Amino acid sequence: MMTVNEVSKLTGVSIRTLQYYDKIGLLKPTKYTESGYRLYDDIALEKLQQILLFREFEFSLKEIKEIISKKDFDKNKALEQQITLLTLKKERLENLISFARGIQFIGVKAMNFSAFDTSKIDEYTKRAKEQWGNSQEYFEFQQKSKNQTKEEQNEIIQNFMQIFVEFGALKNMLPDSAKVQNQVQKLQDYISEHFYKCSDEILSNLGQMYAGNSEFTINIDNAGGVGTATFVSKAICIYCGK
Repeated sequence: MMTVNEVSKLTGVSIRTLQYYDKIGLLKPTKYTESGYRLYDDIALEKLQQILLFREFEFSLKEIKEIISKKDFDKNKALEQQITLLTLKKERLENLISFARGIQFIGVKAMNFSAFDTSKIDEYTKRAKEQWGNSQEYFEFQQKSKNQTKEEQNEIIQNFMQIFVEFGALKNMLPDSAKVQNQVQKLQDYISEHFYKCSDEILSNLGQMYAGNSEFTINIDNAGGVGTATFVSKAICIYCGK
């Protein structure tokens, strides 16, 4: 048996979230101690794994509860679909990494946006969800550059680089200051809005690349002044560790 604190440390799911899952009947503890502490066995942990994997499909908690509570719930089928989806996401992330590395050689203007195409994942998740039924259409992907002109794409990049100009003006501040951290949030939000969903994990990887003595470093330092790329990297590291 594991305590709620041990489960939280093992899985990365917060104690508050586990308490909420208990409250809504999504994941009940195996039993409670006399003092009221929650305890979880291997069966409960396996159920939690399923919940987390279905979250990758972006099912709502209500939908997940309905699915895994069905008597005919096929865990093997669900796992197979989840593996396929995660593989597609991995391929897309690898394409995005290749795209980002390409910027190191071609600069920030002439770019091919095909790496942001999510149609394969969109189609697969739509078909997978149809098989589970009782679900509304939920997984929205934006084909952000599909109908953009070259001028519009250039404007997006110029506005993107302007964010680093603003970072350069903040270099005299501590990277953990509120103003700098708000600027990191602005960067993350801009990437999510105009390029792809930028999770903290992806942002952290980008931060490492920014300070990696690459074309990224040169472009950012050209925009915000020498040392901007390293400053941004430190600020992102703090932000993603919050």
